[in-house]
Amino acid sequence: MNPKLSQIIAKICLGLAMLFTISILIFIIIYILFHGLPILTYQFLSSPIQEMGKKGGIFPSIVSTLYLVITSVVVATPLGVGTAVYITEYTKKNKITDIIQFGSDCLAGIPSIIYGLFGFTFFVIFLGMGWSILSGSLTLAIMMLPTIIRTSEQAIRSVPQSYRDVTYSLGGSKWQGIKNIVIPKALPGILTGVILSMGRALSETAALIFTAGMSIRTPTSIFSSGRSMAVHFYTLAREGLSLPMAYGTASVLIISILFINFISYILMNQYLKKYS
Repeated sequence: MNPKLSQIIAKICLGLAMLFTISILIFIIIYILFHGLPILTYQFLSSPIQEMGKKGGIFPSIVSTLYLVITSVVVATPLGVGTAVYITEYTKKNKITDIIQFGSDCLAGIPSIIYGLFGFTFFVIFLGMGWSILSGSLTLAIMMLPTIIRTSEQAIRSVPQSYRDVTYSLGGSKWQGIKNIVIPKALPGILTGVILSMGRALSETAALIFTAGMSIRTPTSIFSSGRSMAVHFYTLAREGLSLPMAYGTASVLIISILFINFISYILMNQYLKKYS
C-alpha cells in the first residue's frame, strides 16, 4: 500500500475513534445535565433529605461526600507517594519491587464490592469503628493507593538522573535531592494520580454502603455515619423513589468532578510555568 495512503487511512481511523469517544462523553454529560439542572436550586443544595430522598435536598450527602473525599485523600496521598518514592529512589529493580508493583496492579483490579466487604469486616466490626465516615474513608484510601502509587512512580522516574547527580555533586544527601528537586519536578504527575483517585472516591458506591452507612442525617464528624452523593443517587435510581432528584444529584456529581479537574488543570499549568 502507498505509504501516504496508509497514513491518511490511519489518521482518519484514529480521528474517528477520538470523535466517537468524545461524543459519548459529551452525550452523557449533556443528557444528565439536561434532566438535572432544572432541579438544582439553593433549596435543593441546602435542605436535608426527606422521605428517603423523595423530597427535600441533598445537603447531608454533600457534607458526607466532602468528609469522605478529604479524609481519604489525606490518608492515601502520603502513603502512596511515600511508597512510590521508596520504590524508585531507595530500592533497586529486584523481585521485591516486582512483587510490590504486581500487588498494586492487582489491587487496582479488585472489584469495589470486595473492598467494601473488607472494610466492613476489618474497620466496622474488628476495629469497632461502626458505620462511619472514618470507616468509609479508610476503605477509599486503600482503593486509591494503587492509582497514586503507579502514577507517582512514573512521574518520579521521568525526572532525569542528571538532576540527582547535580545534588550529589554539591554535597547534598539523597533525601535533600528528593525533597527539593525530584518531588517538585514530578509534582504535576503526582497530582494527576491524586485527582484521578478523588474522582473515584466521589463516584464510589458499593464500598461505602458497607462502611460509611446509609444515614440521611448530616454528619457532625468523621465518626458519624453518612450517605455520599453517589450512594444517594444509587438509592434513588435503584428504588425508583424520585428520578428528578436522582438526576439532580448526578448533576451535582458531574459538576463537582468537572470543577475539580478544571481547578487542578489551572494550578498545574501555573506550577509548570513557575518552574519551567
